Amino acid sequence: MSRVTMIQHINIQISDRERTREWYEQVLGAEFLDRGPELNKRQLQLRIGSGEIHSTDSPNPNPSGHFALEIHDWDEMITNLDALGVPYAAPTIREYSGGHSTYIKDPDGNMIELVQHPLGLKDSKGQPVELVHDSRSLEWVRRPGYGPTS
Repeated sequence: MSRVTMIQHINIQISDRERTREWYEQVLGAEFLDRGPELNKRQLQLRIGSGEIHSTDSPNPNPSGHFALEIHDWDEMITNLDALGVPYAAPTIREYSGGHSTYIKDPDGNMIELVQHPLGLKDSKGQPVELVHDSRSLEWVRRPGYGPTS
């Protein structure tokens, strides 16, 4: 059986691309992915961490249940939310890990869980893995011979 290697993107419904782009850039540090006129016309695509968020335009968006984002610096994120006036649920500390959690909503009501896990990660060989914000950490590139040539 073939196994999933990663979540490539999630898709959310939105009503206003510019408002959504600005909100995700300011609140979560997302990066706009300029994928050319044809794809840009079809949907808004943003890089967030090492994954992507794509959008479907809808005059009446149906908000997502929720998706979760790992936050490197919890206090910095809360300070940013406060500075931007973004409402959030009362943060909790998870008893089993000491990690933090809260929820925010984007302008169309899509629920986003912000989490910070202090437990650490390890790879398949048992070696520690450090997650850091690097907007260029993973990037999809077109292979030669695929897609438009111009």
